Amino acid sequence: MPASPLWSAAGRTETGRFFRAPARIHRTTPGGAPRQRAPAAGIRTLPEAAPVSTPPAGPRPADAPSGVPAARGTRDAAQGAPENTPARTTASTAPDAAPGPAARARPETRTQAGDETGGGTPRDATTRDTTTRDTTTADGTTGDVLLAREQAHLTASRAALRAMREDAESLDIRDVTANWVNAEVLRRQIEARIKSLADLAHTPLFFGRLDYEHAPGADPAGQAGRNGQAGGAGAGGGAADGSGGAADDGPPGTGGDAATALYIGRRHVHDADGDPMVIDWRAPVSQPFYQASKKQPMDVVLRRRFGYTGGDLTAYEDEHLMDPAEAVRTSRLLQQEIERPRVGPMRDIVATIQPEQDEIVRSGLTGTVCVQGGPGTGKTAVGLHRVAYLLYAHRERLARTGTLVIGPNASFLRYIEQVLPALGELEVRQATIGELVGQVPVHGTDDPAAALVKGDARMAEVLRRALRSHVVPPQEPLVVVRGSRRWRIPAYELEEIVGELLARDIRYGAARDALPQRIAHAVLVRMEQAGEAPDDRVQDAVARNAAVKAVVKTVWPAVEPAKLVLRLLSDADFLAAHAEGLLTEEEQKTILWTRPPRSIRSAKWSAADAVLVDEAADLVSRTTSLGHVVLDEAQDLSPMQYRAVGRRCSTGSATVLGDLAQGTTPWATSSWDEALRHLGKSDAVVEELTAGFRVPREVISYASRLLPAIAPGLAEVDSVRESPGSLSVVRTTPGELTAAVLAACGEALRHEGSIGLIAADVRVPVLAEALASTGVPYLQPGEETTAASRLTLVPASLAKGLEYDYVVLDEPGAIVTAEPDERTGLRRLYVCLTRAVSGLAVLHSGPLPARLA
Repeated sequence: MPASPLWSAAGRTETGRFFRAPARIHRTTPGGAPRQRAPAAGIRTLPEAAPVSTPPAGPRPADAPSGVPAARGTRDAAQGAPENTPARTTASTAPDAAPGPAARARPETRTQAGDETGGGTPRDATTRDTTTRDTTTADGTTGDVLLAREQAHLTASRAALRAMREDAESLDIRDVTANWVNAEVLRRQIEARIKSLADLAHTPLFFGRLDYEHAPGADPAGQAGRNGQAGGAGAGGGAADGSGGAADDGPPGTGGDAATALYIGRRHVHDADGDPMVIDWRAPVSQPFYQASKKQPMDVVLRRRFGYTGGDLTAYEDEHLMDPAEAVRTSRLLQQEIERPRVGPMRDIVATIQPEQDEIVRSGLTGTVCVQGGPGTGKTAVGLHRVAYLLYAHRERLARTGTLVIGPNASFLRYIEQVLPALGELEVRQATIGELVGQVPVHGTDDPAAALVKGDARMAEVLRRALRSHVVPPQEPLVVVRGSRRWRIPAYELEEIVGELLARDIRYGAARDALPQRIAHAVLVRMEQAGEAPDDRVQDAVARNAAVKAVVKTVWPAVEPAKLVLRLLSDADFLAAHAEGLLTEEEQKTILWTRPPRSIRSAKWSAADAVLVDEAADLVSRTTSLGHVVLDEAQDLSPMQYRAVGRRCSTGSATVLGDLAQGTTPWATSSWDEALRHLGKSDAVVEELTAGFRVPREVISYASRLLPAIAPGLAEVDSVRESPGSLSVVRTTPGELTAAVLAACGEALRHEGSIGLIAADVRVPVLAEALASTGVPYLQPGEETTAASRLTLVPASLAKGLEYDYVVLDEPGAIVTAEPDERTGLRRLYVCLTRAVSGLAVLHSGPLPARLA
């Protein structure tokens, strides 16, 4: 009987085909002897401190905690739920734990999930304090029995994950494959699986739980009859009116009937029998954790969120989605996650994804999505989690076609590089635009005017014209000698063949490869007219004939992309001939090199030149397309850069992330419609995120004073932070500015978390020297903060995409004047002002921009 699709959705990424199918793969002990695996210790045992009643015999859920008898009745449904997409949700959670030892630390607990948003809660979400019950353990201590049960399930789940890893490590593939190539492929697959099964000590294995009213996939009427209760009753031993109150006497870690409880985590974990203990957050059955609400509970009675300190489960909060009497308060666990200090690289937000974010994350692979989001709205995290989701839902396809994350600079990529591995995805490539188009070394720079013209989409047509100009009409007839016969193709017929290839507008290299065969076909036609019967071998031989090769070399010569661009930028006449009607004379003069280089190697290529070379290379031969591309900080790209990215996903899809208000290049786009047209994805769906989870209210309100000047009509970010944050603006004299900045850094270092000192690029050396002379250690952007070194000195040009708990901003006026125009300067300042998570200190000796004064 085929497996249920819902079950398959959970299991397919955890039991790769090569782990079950090859009959000759053996598990061995370190000594080499075959090993018989017993069930992992702890998986089916419970601590004596948390006794539970034995459930009646019957079906066991696919994701029920170990220790509960299993049956096949509900296993096939464990990973599925209708993929509803409800509107924004309203949630609720339960009362405070009694102050037993396990619960006393609860107000300070924090989970390990988060990202640039720091996690968050829906703005209309409500909670009530955790409902717990104190019990006395065997040694006489008092504790929360529900929390103890959840801790027991966490311990058992970690043991099961450890057993899964040991299984993978013990696989013996020496006699499985027929050749070394297959063996190497299999070895790498096993290594990747072992890495994906790592148990990160400070990362929660699961972060939530769903208690369904009915077992997912089961018939509600049949389920109600089996449980001996009305169909509307809660499944957790709740009230008959469907309020679904959690019962304390269910299986370990559950609020009631084990058939309805599922634990949601970063990856799938199963026990020794193959029954899941933790459900992957990307599985369809996990979606209600992010989407269910009181208005649309999606058959969920209870949603439980867990709080962690380090890797230890220390608290939980319950939301009873079917209880109309639930009190309305903000979730403390989620709010604490928002406020948690940012130390180290960017964190995932898998435990705190919001409904509107989840809808974007779970968008299908075939469509391109563009996300417009202000500072701290989580757009980067959404893009990365979307990649993780797509790799889960379409793994085989994306394994063939590949995925790519494109960031603005190397510092940003280092900052985000741990997010996908934490979600179990290790094979996603990351690159900057420069690395993407790196066919020539970049050693030079352009002035803004030249870069603006080189980045204009009109340059694509200039390059196309210049490339096609190398094709010249044949002047002489072709004579092919075969044996004693001579076959003549007149010049006019050769010209017709060349004209047909030009009319097809195929790539230059492909047409050049096709030309010999077209000429050979014309020769074969004459052979057939003379009574011969040539076959394909004869045609191939004619195509390789020296006379045919000579004609092709003359009529359709090979062109090196870099040489083509070099000639365009060095030869004024050549450029004028092919830019006529496209570029003005002034624009042509702007991009011409004043001192033409002698060779490709000696040329001082700029970043814009490299993009032109990439465009020319694609005109010669097609660029390989990937399955999915994530483009972050997309607002800063030029039209030619959009085209370069679009070539990498011409047959795939993309996730485009950005904020029009943060465009800081002279060519920054002012419209997503325009950007998507250059990307080749005009049919993309544009989504907007407006809830801010990172920047506190006072700081975002101050920075938003610049919006009318930098992005008219763009909505201001609505901060959902509970803390308003701290903001100070201090004026000092030019001679005291550096000392005042150092004093502000010292004050910021008294707080917990990371500190960012942001300044105009020209001020960075001065501040670096001052920090060194006073013995204050500091980091470069992208380096990981530690307890001993929490201050990062950040040039304003590299601040985009980064975040710090406290920011000290040096001389805002200098940041503005460093840019080529006021609008770009104010946008750069807007980026710098919005890097703070808890507090912002602005110090200046010169006048502030008018809108901030």
